[in-house]
Amino acid sequence: MEIFSLVIAVLAGTVIASFLGVCIDRLPKKESIISPASHCTACEHPLGTIDLIPVFSYLWRRGRCHYCQATIPRRLFWLEIGMGALFAFLYWRYGLTFELVVTALYCSLFILLMFIDLDYGIIPNVVVYPSALVALLISIFLPQPGIARSSGAIGGGIGLGLFVLIILASRGGMGWGDAKMAALIGLVTGFPLVFVALFLAIVSGGLTALLLLSFKIKKRKESVPFAPFLSLATIATLLWGKDMVAWYLRLL
Repeated sequence: MEIFSLVIAVLAGTVIASFLGVCIDRLPKKESIISPASHCTACEHPLGTIDLIPVFSYLWRRGRCHYCQATIPRRLFWLEIGMGALFAFLYWRYGLTFELVVTALYCSLFILLMFIDLDYGIIPNVVVYPSALVALLISIFLPQPGIARSSGAIGGGIGLGLFVLIILASRGGMGWGDAKMAALIGLVTGFPLVFVALFLAIVSGGLTALLLLSFKIKKRKESVPFAPFLSLATIATLLWGKDMVAWYLRLL
């Protein structure tokens, strides 16, 4: 029974990853994610049922469109593999609980934002604003045990305030999209975990930028997408943030 449940979790992750692939391609272009139906972006031929099976269809078609032989982005294949593994891990960790549902929802959300920023260099309001409202409602009506109901709102205010200060101090070194995402992260993680998420993002982003400059992969005036670091740091905080805080308090 446990193996069967893990398989279901993997399948759910791959299906959601396939849906995220559609969102990644369409939302930045302000296109509907419902209509038209899934189609090849090269020849615009509607995809058949066998073309929509996550992971399998990519391997079966050898990474190419069945109708025009255009190359299918490898990103989608790895996204489906990664999400399947992630959902299996989440089920193993939380079991069939509401915490599993909320954590899976938030992980999917930040993975979506990460890939949109990587591909298009934007953090779309059409994703951030509705997600912020949902996160606020969850923090108010379904708070985590031992956390005040205002925790999400406090975290959102802290995330937004800190990044507004950073934007003003850096004079354009960071965009307002990052500030809105920081507010969303605060709503999702709450207080005090918002500090953990933002600290991890700033440190990892700064070290990566330093390495890119050192190896001359990026020039000084070239921007580095920050949403991937914010997203990964938030996911890490959702999974291990409380343990990190407990470890830090023990050191003190």
